Amino acid sequence: MKIAIGSDHAGFALKAELREWLEDQGHNVYDVGPFSEDSVDYPDYAFKVATVVADGRCERGILICGSGIGVSICANKVARIRAALCREPEEARLARLHNDANVLALGARFLPEGRGLTIMQTFLETDFSEEERHKRRVQKIADFEDKQTMERAKGLGVDYVSKKGKELADEAGEALEKASDFLKDVAGRVLNKK
Repeated sequence: MKIAIGSDHAGFALKAELREWLEDQGHNVYDVGPFSEDSVDYPDYAFKVATVVADGRCERGILICGSGIGVSICANKVARIRAALCREPEEARLARLHNDANVLALGARFLPEGRGLTIMQTFLETDFSEEERHKRRVQKIADFEDKQTMERAKGLGVDYVSKKGKELADEAGEALEKASDFLKDVAGRVLNKK
């Protein structure tokens, strides 16, 4: 499986541990960083992981920060991402089984040693249930995202088109005035020659 992984400085050590396990298991791991424990901003890495999962370059994503809250908030801002903050393996199982979660968020500061790996294993090994009620609920989330995206695009489009249309109309009006003046000048010269 192709898995994206990222963290902030607080999740760096756990990220390294999880990445090593994933690679040992034969997974193709795309590590978006960071690559040291220097202080960084978690949104930068959360958005990178969420984006490569949303666009299909990776099948699943793993995000780690101190609490897991920040990265889960960021990831869930990306359309088609269903990020789940899990502190227990059962939460990870249900996130996959019922919600088809595609990104796992972990809080490094709140997990006892070894728990992050167990949660991630459960997350990766659990399939979506495909039961009609769960499919229907996940589809409602996707439909809402689509509706919201279309409303935003429509709003941006109308404002942009209105503004751009006015600019173009003003430019066209100026061009027509210049063309009219030019034609009047040419016509005057032609008439004066006769």
